[in-house]
Parts: sequence; C-alpha cells; structure tokens
Amino acid sequence: MSAEAADREAATSSRPCTPPQTSWFEFLLEESLLEQHLQKPSPDPPPVQLIVQFLEQASKPSVNEQNQVQPPPDNKRNRVLKLLALKVAAHLKWDLDVLEKSLSVPVLNMLLNELLCISKVPPGTKHVDVDLSSLPPTTAMAILLYNRWAIRTIVQSSFPVKQVKPGPPQLNVMNQMQQEKELTDNILKVLKEQAADSILVLEGALKLNKDLYVHTIRTLDLLAMEPGMVNGETECSTAGLKISAEEIQCQVCYDLGAIYFQQGSTNAAVHENAKEKFFKTKELIAKNGSSSLHFTIDEERLAGYCQACGILTSSSDDASQQITPYSQIHSCMKSGNYQDLVNIFLEDNLTLSLPVQFRQSVLRELFQKAEQGNDALDEVCFKVCVCNTVCDVLQGQTIDIQFCQLFLKPSKEKIDYLLEVCSKSINLENASEVLKRKMAAFLKNVCLGLEDLQLVFMISSHELFIKLLKDDERKLLIDQMRKRSPRINLCTKPVTSFYDIPASASVNIGQLEHQLILSVDPWRIRQILIELHGMTSERQFWTVSNKWEVPNVYGNVILGIKDNLTRDLVYILMAKGLHCCVIKDFVHAKQLFAACLELVTEFSPKLRQVMLNEMLLLDIYTHEAGAGVSGERPPSDLISRVRGYLEMRVPDIPLRQVIAEECVAFLLNWRENEYLTMQVPLPLVQTNPYVKLGQLLAATCKELPGPKESRRTAKDLWEVVVQICSVSNQHKRGNDGRVSLIKHRESTLGIMYSSWEYYFFFFFFYSLQEPLVLTTILSLFVKLHNVREDIVNDIAAEHISIWPSSIPNLQSVDFEAVAVTVKELVSYALTINPNNHFWLIIQADIYFATNQYSAALHYYLQAGAVCSDFFYKMVPPDVYTDQVIKRMIKCCSLLNCHTQVAILCQFLREVDYKTAFKALQEQNSHDAMDSYYEYIWDVTILEYLTYLHHKRGETDKRQIAIKAIGQTELNASNPEEVLQLAAQRRKKKFLQAMAKLYF
Repeated sequence: MSAEAADREAATSSRPCTPPQTSWFEFLLEESLLEQHLQKPSPDPPPVQLIVQFLEQASKPSVNEQNQVQPPPDNKRNRVLKLLALKVAAHLKWDLDVLEKSLSVPVLNMLLNELLCISKVPPGTKHVDVDLSSLPPTTAMAILLYNRWAIRTIVQSSFPVKQVKPGPPQLNVMNQMQQEKELTDNILKVLKEQAADSILVLEGALKLNKDLYVHTIRTLDLLAMEPGMVNGETECSTAGLKISAEEIQCQVCYDLGAIYFQQGSTNAAVHENAKEKFFKTKELIAKNGSSSLHFTIDEERLAGYCQACGILTSSSDDASQQITPYSQIHSCMKSGNYQDLVNIFLEDNLTLSLPVQFRQSVLRELFQKAEQGNDALDEVCFKVCVCNTVCDVLQGQTIDIQFCQLFLKPSKEKIDYLLEVCSKSINLENASEVLKRKMAAFLKNVCLGLEDLQLVFMISSHELFIKLLKDDERKLLIDQMRKRSPRINLCTKPVTSFYDIPASASVNIGQLEHQLILSVDPWRIRQILIELHGMTSERQFWTVSNKWEVPNVYGNVILGIKDNLTRDLVYILMAKGLHCCVIKDFVHAKQLFAACLELVTEFSPKLRQVMLNEMLLLDIYTHEAGAGVSGERPPSDLISRVRGYLEMRVPDIPLRQVIAEECVAFLLNWRENEYLTMQVPLPLVQTNPYVKLGQLLAATCKELPGPKESRRTAKDLWEVVVQICSVSNQHKRGNDGRVSLIKHRESTLGIMYSSWEYYFFFFFFYSLQEPLVLTTILSLFVKLHNVREDIVNDIAAEHISIWPSSIPNLQSVDFEAVAVTVKELVSYALTINPNNHFWLIIQADIYFATNQYSAALHYYLQAGAVCSDFFYKMVPPDVYTDQVIKRMIKCCSLLNCHTQVAILCQFLREVDYKTAFKALQEQNSHDAMDSYYEYIWDVTILEYLTYLHHKRGETDKRQIAIKAIGQTELNASNPEEVLQLAAQRRKKKFLQAMAKLYF
C-alpha cells in the first residue's frame, strides 16, 4: 500500500460517520459508509428506508435541454444507487416478511427486478421456460425469490384491508397516493396474469433437491467489479448465503399452500393440493425446527391453514386424519343435511365435547340463513336451540334468551321434542345426582312457565319426569299449576238419574281433568264429565282450563242451564269448537258443534239457533280455506244460508257481531253485488249496519266502469266513512265482550254505532279478499288521507277521482287514525295479492311520506318489476308517472345516491337537467358513480359529465364518460326509433341494477 493510500485510509477510518452538511443519503453514497451504517444497533434511517430512498433517486426521470421528461439515465450514479439498495436487502438476508411489511408493492417489484437483472436473468425471459437446475445457484435463487413474492402478493391482495382514516386533504399528497395506487393495481394485474407460470416455477423448485445461494453484500460487490477482476467466483457453488434444500422446500410449500387455499373457494380439488402443501410444511418444520430457517414462517397462521384444510377436505386415509365433529358439522352446513347436524348436536349432549361458543356460532349462522327467507330452517333452528339449551343446563350455564323466545308460544310438538332431547341427553343409570337434579329443576321450571295445563300434563306424565322428581315434588307442582285455574263452587245439585253412571273410584280426578283438556272427541268428553260428576258434585268443570272461552253473549245463556253436567258439557263443547275454528281445525270443530247442536236441540231453541249460526260461520271458514283458495265458487246452498242469516228475524237470539261481518264479506268476496244492491230487503238495510255498508260498497264497485256523474253511491259511501271517522267516541264494552267506541249522536244514514276502528280492523282487514272491493276501500281512505290541509306528500291510488275532494268540517276527522288505517289496509291487501302494482305504489308513497326512503324505493321498484317481467318489458306510463319518478329522484338524493338521481332525471317526460347537473356536482356520493355511466343515454348529461371530470382532473372517469358518449347508437343523427331503443335498453339495465340493490 502506498503512503498516499495509507493516509487516505487513515483519514477515512478516523472520520465520524455523521454527515456534517450534506444529507445522510449523499453522505452514504459519496463516502461508501453503507456497511458501517448498517452495523449500528439501531441505524437511523433504518435499512428499509434506505432501500426506498436509493430506488427513488435511481428512478427519477431526467429533463433534457428542450424541457422534455426523459426516462432515468443509465449512468454510474444510478447503477451505484441500485447496487446500494440490493446491498441493504442482502443485509436483511432477503427476508420477504420484513421487506413486504415495510416496502410498497411498486418498490419491492423494482428491487426484485434489479436482483434478477444483476443475477444475469435475461430480460423478457419467461421463468417457466428456464431450467432451474442448469442455472447458477444465485440466479436460480433470484428467480425463486421473485416468484415467491409474486404469489405472496396475490394472496395478500385478497385479504380485506382496513381503510386508514384520511387526514386533512392535501392535493399533492392525494395525487401521489392515487399514482401509487394505480401503479400497484397495474403490477397486481400483471402478477395475476402470470400466477399460473409462477406456480409452475415453484412446483419445479420442489424437484430441485439441492442447496441454493442468495446474494450477500460481498457477492454484490464482486458483481460490480470489472469483469476481469471477478475470476468467476460468483458463478461457483460456494458464493453467497447458503440456503439448504429443505429450507427452500419448506418456504415454497408454504407459499404454494397459501395460493392453492385462496383458489380453492371455486375448486374443491385445489383444497386438496393446499392441504398437502401445508402438511408437508409442518413436517419439515417438525424435522428441522423453525429456528434453523433463514426465513421465518408464522406457525399460528400455518396451524389455522391446516385446521381449515382438514375441515374443508375429506380424507380417504383415516390414519392420516380422523373425521372430527367440526368437519362433520361443516359438511352438513355446506350440503344442507340439517337432520344429521341436529343428530350430531344431540349425540354431543352426552359427551359435551363441543365448546359452548362453537354451538352458539352454528346456531347464529342458522338464524341468519332463516332470516334471509329460508323458512324451512325455522324448525332446524328450534331443534338446535333446544339441544344447546339442554347442554347448557347440564353444564350449569344460564339458559339462552333465544330458547325463551321460541317457547313464548309452546305447542305439543315443541314439548315432545324437548322431552325427547332431555331423555337422550342423560343416562339415568350412570348419571350423577348433580346432573339429575339439574335436569329435574329444568323440567320443573318449564312446567311453571307454561299456562296450558295440557302441555304441563305432557311433561308431568313423561317417564323421565317421573323418574327424576319424587312423588311429593310432583304432587306439589301439580297443585301449584291447578291453583292457576279459578273455580267457583256454586252448584250443589246432585246429578240426575239420566246421567247416573257408576264411576271407577280408582280414577284420579286430576288425571281425568287432564284427559278432558286433551280430548277433542265429543263423546269422550261427555264420558269424562259423567265420571267426574259421579266422583264429586261440588265442582264446575267448565273452569278446568282458562283457555276455554265463549263470548259473553253466549256465556250468559249457557251458564243459566240448571243442570251442572249439561251446563259443563255445552260450555266445553262450544269452547273447544270455537278454539278449533281459531286454529283452523275445521274437522274437529264440525264434530264438536254437531254434538252440541244435538244436545241443545232437546231443551233450548235459543241455543239451537246459536249453534246453527256458528255452524254457518264454520262452513264459511271451511270454504274460504279450502275450495275458495283455488277460486271455486261456494255452493248455492251456502249462499242461501248466508242470505237467510242476514234476513233472520228471530227475537231474543244472542248474536255475535263477527258472524254478520263475515256474511257480508262473504257476499262481497264472491261478487254477490246484484243481491246486495237490488234484492236485499229494505228493512234489512235500515236495521243491519253491515248490510248497509256492504250495499254501498257493492254499488260503488258495480258503477266503477261507468261515467263519473253516475257514481252517487260513491258519494254516499264517502259520507258514511267520513261520519264514522268524525264522531266523538268514548270507550264502552259491547255485549260480545269486545271493547268498542260508541257515538254520542245519532246517525242519519242508519250506519253502525260501534267503533269504526274496530269495524275496519276486523271486517275489512281479515274478511275482504275481492281485489276490486279492497281497491275501492283503499282509494277511499287514501283520498280521505289526502284531503288533510297540512298534508305534504299525497298518496296515489287507483279510482281516487270518484271521491269528493273536500270535507266541510276537517277538524272533526281523526286523521291520525285514518293514516293508521291506510297503512294497515295496504299491508293486508298485499298479503292477498303481493303483485298488485297499484297497491305497491300506495305502500311506497306511505314510506315516502314517512321519510323511509330506502323502503319507498324498494316498493317503487317492485311495482315496476311486477308489471314488466322484471323490467324486460317497458313499465306502463300509468305506473311510473312523473310524480313517481320525481319521488324516486328525491329518495335517491336524500340517500346520497347522486348518480342515480341524474339517471332518473332522464325518465321524466321533460328531462330535468337542472336537478341532474346539480346532483352530478356532488362529490360525496354513496352509489357506484362512474359504473352507472353506461345507463345514461342523454348526450347533454354525458357532455356535462365529460366537462366536469376534465375540470376536476379526473382522467379515468372522463374517459369512461367519453366512451359512453361515443357509442354509435347515441348518435343524434340516428333515426328516432334507434334512439328510443337505446334509451329503453339502458332503462331496463338500470332498473334491474337498482332492483338488485334494493330488493
């Protein structure tokens, strides 16, 4: 070494490693102190930041003498910068976990491309065409590193990323972020296109079975020397950091497993490949130990992958993987085999191996599927909930609220299944006393929570209940339940000889009472009552169940029967028959009513007529639920009986209001308008308010196709309804036990005195089914709602023009009750015909008037969909009127869907450019924005969009608008038919897209 060189070296070594005046970057570059900086315990700036700065400086474009931007020059300075970046990566041992965590996709892509370049991989060469075994070790390793990174980046891009909350907007920062995002997206697009080649490269690497070497700082220095000074050292097998073949296989298997797992969502066979790779990775880690690897693997994530693969795939080799309950449950959920799923939960109640949290998560998933419209899952949810509840009981956990909700309305089937689960969840021979007491306490609490003694008897007489509870406990519980049913001991008259049948003294009264509750056979009921009265004469057995209810108008007559047994029998037969009508068990109801009719015919003409009336109502219900559903007209005999009931003039007969309601509704539903308007006797119209109202409705419906001036009956009906809604009311209980509101003044039209709210709720909502009648009464109430002075948003309805447009005394009308009635009426009407577009428009207008804009859009779109085959045909103009379109525009505007507003402005007869342009100026839009441009056919709006995006500097969106405006079918020179066809096609696609969004 010369003296000059020695002096220079001494000066360099004694110089401090801090830049006095120049930046740290220039300092490291000029002074060649990179290695010294990297050896510091905590280098500042850190190594990864150095890589970013080196590559950014090396990739800066240059400007020539004509001020034209040129690519970065390939000069010595830039080559040194790239070499320094590679050295920093070599210092980090090319650990992709560290590099990916700190470097963006564009920077890491540039770094690895430089590695390929310096490793003498020819540019433009497809890696899949290269034989890795014939390449130098460092070159092969560089190719592996690049393809591993490509696969990892694709996998990482599929994960959801939490959006960082932006700070104050800065134009230069936002532009820089946008450029980086676009660059990243372009790189990802290329990587995904080359993914298949990268996978083949990595699969080929698994067959190498030899050690490879990765570049170090020393080998990079050697590569930077003049070619004559290298002496081929970097080409030999010992240059660089040695990576063993098993370590390479471990890393490659893990990365391949990750990409296969990602692709397996659409291809089950690929999941098998993923499982194979992950389990191979586990074997290699177990064999070599994770500490020996130069590149770390997240073993927790690997374990998760392995577990997921074990669940998602089925192994034919039972020795390699046993079928677990988790995999069975997943398979059942995926295939929809819910019966096996319930059986797994039921079997686990004995072993209690499944965690409570896992059971709850499966139940939550089932509830979510059921809420999405799968009604068949309701029973599955109930069964799984019962299994979970019994499991909680056995483990001493609190009973879940879902179980309590499902048992708010218990039934025989629910109790049967609960008892089945309880029986199969405990082995009484081997179970501990603690478990037995827990189960006994649970069943006891279930009994105490039930009001129906019939269901209590099901539990208390079950074999499991008898074995778990002692005799004293069972008797105490039954006594507690029996005290809930009030009994009044008033009659002491002995049983007459006619009913004097010997009773068995061994029969327990409580058991007979339970049988009495359960039975629906009239002759068995009679036999039980005879036995009970033979055992005691001081009990009133019609009070055994508080569920046995008859209307007060009937109860007063029945309880006036002097003979105790006859009174109990008539009351119970009547109550059970009425209950069977409610639950639509019409067969048993008919048997019970027939037996009761036969019994009362012997001694009470009044009760005989009551039973004939009830059997008429039963026949109406039977027809409406049976043949009437398919549109079959009722037999003439039934129509004659209905007319006969309305014309009946038998004095002192207790009548139920609901029978008159149903009879009039029956005649309206089957279009007996001729009878109601022309043939009904005048005295009946004057005395029966339901017939009067039915006559007005029938006459109005009959005249709807006629001229406007002939609709005098519509005015009469309007006055009747306004009068009903306008009177001052007070609460009073009617003779049939229902609360009603009674007028203070007389009616001039002879219409009913009971509450109009009660009348319309029960008469119209639950009886009327004829569409024209429903439409008429709906339009009447809508019109009544619209005449309100402070109304802001009118509701549209069919035939609304037939009603008067004003009311003399507005202050007397209860408009809040009118609004409620409109809502209830349209809701009920849509249960009769959910595809009536006029009713759907009314429902939408109601939601619009109450500021529920998303729901309003749902029904506006549904109205258009049902009358156009889901918009494949043109929506009729009387459905999508300008008023409807303007309301849809306002809904979208208030939902911040401004692009949808602009598109809907085209639907108007005169395009509303002012509203469209104002909407497009909004930048805070919650819709798909530029993806909707293809639905715009108005060239003026598209030209404005082009101008707007140019003004904002939004190049990509401007190009989308230009592409939309450049379509030949929108050329103004086209014939009018072509332009209309283009508009219709875009209307159809836009409305279909909106429907998918809001349905």
